[in-house]
Amino acid sequence: IVEKDRFQTLGDLRKQWTESGVETSRATVYRRVQEMGYRCRIPQVKPLLNQKQRQKRLTWATEKQHWTVAQWSKREMPKCLKSSVKYPQSVMVWGAMSAAVNAASYQEILEHFMLPSAEKLYGDEDFIFQHDLVPAHSAKTTGKWFTDHGITVLNWPANSPDLNPIENLWDIVKRKLRDARPNTLDELKAAIEASWTSITPQQCHRLIASMPRRIEAVISAKGFPTKY
Repeated sequence: IVEKDRFQTLGDLRKQWTESGVETSRATVYRRVQEMGYRCRIPQVKPLLNQKQRQKRLTWATEKQHWTVAQWSKREMPKCLKSSVKYPQSVMVWGAMSAAVNAASYQEILEHFMLPSAEKLYGDEDFIFQHDLVPAHSAKTTGKWFTDHGITVLNWPANSPDLNPIENLWDIVKRKLRDARPNTLDELKAAIEASWTSITPQQCHRLIASMPRRIEAVISAKGFPTKY
């Protein structure tokens, strides 16, 4: 039975055995399958492609076989994802990945989004801005933008997410969304907003307060990654 249909489950096998007059438990079926050298696996789910679709994919891949990383970096990678909430309810999410974000576009983001947020948070008070060392962030023109706007930038080591407590903040948001388990589209939207607004100042303070421990952990680890 298994050789003819690899997608048979233990429940399917037990049902067929029962129908043929062999009463047994699921555990017994599992042991017998193991004894025969088979292992239970969850099949990978892949799109069903017909011959024409496969040929088009092959042609496309062949045409781009010799593209360099630099060429791919100039291409935006959009993808539309339909994320299931429960049964027919879903949210359409559009995202894009690109290695071609340059200093100019980054400065536009700072100008139109970061500055208004900083104005609301700090008013006329000084603050220190933190970002990582990707080329758009570390470009000379970006440094000049911060200087022209009188904003101090925190010196930051490369590849150090364990030193950035906002990574933990994103994890809190994701866990809150998992616990919410929305059933409708409106519930999903409300859960996303609630997951963010429910984060308390105390949680933020605790994350910020963990910085000395993070620093110490890095020193103790001689610069290697830490538990954070």
